[in-house]
Amino acid sequence: MNAIAKVGAFAGAVVALGGLGSAVGASVGPVGEPERPTHQKHAAGNSSQGGHGGHAGHAGHGAEKAPEATGLNVSQAGYTLDLVEDRPQRSTSATLRFRILGADHEPVTRFEAAHGKLLHLIVVRRDLATYEHLHPVMAADGTWSATADLAEAGTYRVFADFRPATETEGLTLGQDLFVAGPYEPETLPPAATTSTVSPYEVNLDGHLVAGQTSRLTLTVTRDGEAVTHLEPYLEAYGHLVALRDGDLAYLHVHPEGSPGDGRTEPGPEITFSAEVPSAATYRLFLDFKHGGEVRTAAITATAEAH
Repeated sequence: MNAIAKVGAFAGAVVALGGLGSAVGASVGPVGEPERPTHQKHAAGNSSQGGHGGHAGHAGHGAEKAPEATGLNVSQAGYTLDLVEDRPQRSTSATLRFRILGADHEPVTRFEAAHGKLLHLIVVRRDLATYEHLHPVMAADGTWSATADLAEAGTYRVFADFRPATETEGLTLGQDLFVAGPYEPETLPPAATTSTVSPYEVNLDGHLVAGQTSRLTLTVTRDGEAVTHLEPYLEAYGHLVALRDGDLAYLHVHPEGSPGDGRTEPGPEITFSAEVPSAATYRLFLDFKHGGEVRTAAITATAEAH
């Protein structure tokens, strides 16, 4: 079913995926062998109590025009996220297929790489209890595919973060997936400053203020010791996605500095400049790599009104 026709359809259980922000690099065509995605599935209960369309935040402080919410539309600026199947069966290795359609309703096949990938896909359940950051592979006809863990029933949101080769800015489009089965939404954990991803702990310093740049520093420790040799992941020491509780407005943020720039230390601190569109509750998902494995920490944060 065409994505435009699907906009009015809503049923049973729900699913969500998502993408990444600004794009850089050279225009590229179809990709070769599929990359088995690193599953970063996050359970809602691992944050302890305490104090990527989305584009990277800019360094600096002070009042600014509030950024627009992204990821809320299936179609924008002449592009449409078209899911081949929006009601997949429950599976730990469900195959997701989709296309990015242009204004002519034909699949787009040329994209600019962002952080080493042509397209980033975020899949979250609508209660924000699960999260996956995937990197799908595109076939010659413009159909993308990725393997996702959809073992639990519910409504999910799919976010595709990409930049067509003919555009100067990236887009984040979103559409729902529906996985049938018994489903009891989980309660969002309260605002916190610490998240445990055993044996790691991530501590948040800073707070969000709607409509202006907010500086957030996340510090990674392992068994109480500072992690000072984080490994580059997608050309950075960490990636942060913020989703607004309720409508799942999407914001992807990248850290200040980059590996190899001569001034950015590989931990334990990762500092981000983020802009959120409104005073609300947000779930922050931090991807970081250490010991050859990518892990995801999640923290609930409340944005103040400016």
